[in-house]
Amino acid sequence: MIDSMDAAIHYIFKTRRRLDGAPRGLDEYTRDVSWTRKLLERADLLAEERAYAVVTGSRGKGSVTTIMAKLLESVGHQVGTLTSPHLVHWNERIRVDGRMIPTTDFLRILRDLQPMIHGVTEELSDSQYLSPQGIFLAIALRYFDETDVNVAVLEVGRGGRFDDVAVAPNRLAVFAPIMREHSALLGEGLERIAWHKAGIIKQGCDVVTLPQDPAAMRAIKAEADVMRANLTRLAPADLAKRLSDQPAGQLMHLPPYGSLFLPLLGRYQIENATLAIRAVEVFQRQLGGDSPESADFMEAIRSGLKRVKWLGRAQKLDDEPAIYVDGAITIASAKSFVESVRARLSEPVISIVGIPRDRDFPGVYRVMAQVSQALIITETDINPNTRFPAQAGAVAAARECCADVSYRKALPGALSLARAKAGESGTILLAVSLMLVGECMLIWDVDTSAI
Repeated sequence: MIDSMDAAIHYIFKTRRRLDGAPRGLDEYTRDVSWTRKLLERADLLAEERAYAVVTGSRGKGSVTTIMAKLLESVGHQVGTLTSPHLVHWNERIRVDGRMIPTTDFLRILRDLQPMIHGVTEELSDSQYLSPQGIFLAIALRYFDETDVNVAVLEVGRGGRFDDVAVAPNRLAVFAPIMREHSALLGEGLERIAWHKAGIIKQGCDVVTLPQDPAAMRAIKAEADVMRANLTRLAPADLAKRLSDQPAGQLMHLPPYGSLFLPLLGRYQIENATLAIRAVEVFQRQLGGDSPESADFMEAIRSGLKRVKWLGRAQKLDDEPAIYVDGAITIASAKSFVESVRARLSEPVISIVGIPRDRDFPGVYRVMAQVSQALIITETDINPNTRFPAQAGAVAAARECCADVSYRKALPGALSLARAKAGESGTILLAVSLMLVGECMLIWDVDTSAI
């Protein structure tokens, strides 16, 4: 009986779980989105007339999805989103106009879909599975049907070509920056990784991309040419320019809007916001309504941007001491985090770092040590599939770049030690996995149900 979120998640991951421990291979050999397509077809979830945008990339795709959704909502659309991962509640992955799906609706819809899910899973061989992401997509689309969503912005989980989200018939494909990642699953080389991500491009759709490495751009352009898609490539000169930091965000300049307030501290959010705005302009020409050149549309964009909320990304949590958190688990994201808050730092700076062992944790330690008087290493056991480096190895790596290194098994202990070291006038930086970001949301009682 699916009568709780715990029971629901256990059920959703049931067929994937039976392959735990089996060797993982490249997505093109191990992922089969045809099972998700069958589920959506049998549940009649692709028949609804709705405009879809699909967002992919290696960094910032969640931010782009969220900003696009808020702008489209401000323009006058009923907007659904599907993102991953979540911070506190699984429900956060599915939202309508920024509000997460209620648990009662999530459970009811999943129970309604059970006969179709069972029918698909009955056809699976022992080496096949129905993707949990495909089931989340099915729940989202049914909920969007029930809530009269006319526009949906969907974030790809990994890759694109073999990602279940790409089953949606999107009319817009949006590309955040593409970098080398998941090489064991997407293949070696940037062009190969971009080939995976370019799989979200559909026949005749519109494509908008941030500046990319030439290898990644070749793959995107090649796919756009094959699919006869309309490709808009933003150049560095097309990106909004930062004007100044503000207490709750930053001012940026983007023609023809002029000065715009972005209520996010991350410097990297300026390019994400630029991409979101340009993508929404393209989408709006498809959807009809106010022209992107109209005064009403531009005012709606200004208003929508002011209301953007994206938690756990260069977010200020507290004062005295000032505490900032970011899901910075790569060298690039750690550098972005540091640059985003550098002007706001007051010494002593104490960094709490919780990086999974499959990432370059010594590299992140080095970045954070450049602005910190002390490093505190921590971890979490919330997700048993995510492993952190052994204490001895983590501490040894941190001491290569910082003289004052401590280890605390859990986040509350790390925060207590950091507060003692920082005092009321210092700064605490948390460069941690999103699971630890979620713990921060609970500790500070941040409402993640609406953004």
